[in-house]
Amino acid sequence: MGSSQYVALLRAVNVGGAVVDPAALRSTAESLGYARVRSWLRTGNLVFEAPSSPSPRLEADLERAAASRLGLPTVVVVRTATEWERTVEENPFTDFARTDPSHLLVVALKGATPSERVEEFGSTIQGRERVAAGPGCVYATYPDGIGRSRLTLPRLERDLGVLGTGRNWNTVLRLHRMLGSP
Repeated sequence: MGSSQYVALLRAVNVGGAVVDPAALRSTAESLGYARVRSWLRTGNLVFEAPSSPSPRLEADLERAAASRLGLPTVVVVRTATEWERTVEENPFTDFARTDPSHLLVVALKGATPSERVEEFGSTIQGRERVAAGPGCVYATYPDGIGRSRLTLPRLERDLGVLGTGRNWNTVLRLHRMLGSP
């Protein structure tokens, strides 16, 4: 069985008092046998290599380890390097990504959501935000800022019926570059 590269996103890290030291997070991933573990910022972003395995298994392993070793009960979303590449390539808001990348959010989803459901959800948005379905994610634009928007992660999760965690486009691209670096 070969080794593959992955991106892991821990939900709600460095918000609401859930702070995790990146070194402790890397050490936790290494304790699971993952190699070349790198983190980005203090917000629960990891890039690592592991034996090829289904993402749900890696997610469950990281969730258990985060809870037991770090005292952090959290949701973890894992993507293969290929899946992350698709997330970057299939962004439907390329102009927005170029002009306002910090207000373009990719919400990596823990489960599948039909694109029709995302479209239906998008039609209920009252503000200037826009959403689009992507490969295992939802892209959301926040032209008036994220902090004051009514398009919150809890609302998105409730209406779509799936858990997720969001990263702005700058972070998405940084993690993409990390996948290509040794």
